[in-house]
Amino acid sequence: MCSQSGPTRFLLLLATVLLCSGLSVAQRTGASSDSEFGPVVTAYLGYLNNEQEVVDDRASRREISAAYYRRNSNRIHALRQMAVRLVRQSGNDYVPELEAVTTDEFGTIFERPSKPTTFRPNEVFANKFRFLGQVHAGENFYLFARLDPYEQAELIQRGGKLTTVSEDGAKGQPVGQTSTRARRVVPR
Repeated sequence: MCSQSGPTRFLLLLATVLLCSGLSVAQRTGASSDSEFGPVVTAYLGYLNNEQEVVDDRASRREISAAYYRRNSNRIHALRQMAVRLVRQSGNDYVPELEAVTTDEFGTIFERPSKPTTFRPNEVFANKFRFLGQVHAGENFYLFARLDPYEQAELIQRGGKLTTVSEDGAKGQPVGQTSTRARRVVPR
């Protein structure tokens, strides 16, 4: 049995070296694909990688169902695709706050959800979200960018009407129309 331990050790050592070098190459490849982006986008993609690790960890401990795992992994993939697409189109090191929802999740971001077949790129909804597009990542996700306060103020300053126009000429929702209820103020 001692005569077999030498070749066995050699094969084990060789397999370990190959495995480590393969991991090293994979890490460098992943890092080089993200290195085309600036620090902001790289940080966002790192955040998405961390989110995937959390979902993977929760799944490995059987804390979540297989369906929940699939949906969240697909959502992370869709967010990554849209972030990379936006950065490559604009050339800016900037990613807006993104929301990725399926049709059955529209109620989580809209009070009165519309039909996705009517959505046009760059159309603004509820004075909060700009529709960016649809990504198929295991299932269809509709991606929206949350408007920041400066963007909303600029739209109001343009005359109180939303003038966001998509490439095909479709106009979004006027600024004066809101789909949220007014906040109730209770006198003291």
